[in-house]
Amino acid sequence: MSGNDPRTMRFEGKVCLVTGAGSGIGRACARRFAAECGSVVVVDWNEQGGNQTVQEIAKSGGQAIFAKANVADSREVRAAIDAGVKKWGGLDVVVNDAATMTFQPVVDLPEEEWDKVLDVNLKSVFLFSKYATPHMRPGGAFVNISSVHAHETTPNVAPYASSKGGMEAFTRGFSEEIASRKLRVNCVAPGAVDTPMLRNNPNIKSGAEKIQGAVGQPEDIAAAVCFLASSEARFITGATLVVDGGRLDIL
Repeated sequence: MSGNDPRTMRFEGKVCLVTGAGSGIGRACARRFAAECGSVVVVDWNEQGGNQTVQEIAKSGGQAIFAKANVADSREVRAAIDAGVKKWGGLDVVVNDAATMTFQPVVDLPEEEWDKVLDVNLKSVFLFSKYATPHMRPGGAFVNISSVHAHETTPNVAPYASSKGGMEAFTRGFSEEIASRKLRVNCVAPGAVDTPMLRNNPNIKSGAEKIQGAVGQPEDIAAAVCFLASSEARFITGATLVVDGGRLDIL
């Protein structure tokens, strides 16, 4: 985008918190918010990855801080939110991107693995929604990163698909609750995206699962996220935007 494009200033004066921002889609979102003049709270459990994102933003002239957090722990979630509020006085955008997957049939899946996936992928959305909302300024927005697996899925990823389906249902319900606060909440549902999660998928590595259709880049998802987080999407709430390069048409 050129320097004369007003979109380069969409988040000027705004504070944008992104979970899972130490890599992949979360990092791309954090960098995009910063490039559009937002101040970014980079949240991740991985200190190295989170600090690298902050450093990349700083090198580009942006503002960011790192907040280490287990996104399923309410105390750490509140501490991450408080770090952004203390630094910049409030929040305007929250992106729930942190996620994990497991690759086992339900009958073989340990209960603790089910709990882990649902905690990281869904409980975290509840926690950040609950504790960030009081600090969100009118006009603010939540964007939750869902998946095409919420709509069409494959064997051995039932916990992941369940968490993303639950996320979309939560988003619809939560959107009704926060409308009076002049806040919005939406989902982006990516397809196959070139991220560590995709590259580390054991089914992909072994060749048991073949990627059908196009593979997107994290920046493709970040563009959609920033649109939904911006005032350009002020009439959109409770919705899911599928950004999958047409993959759902194949599944």
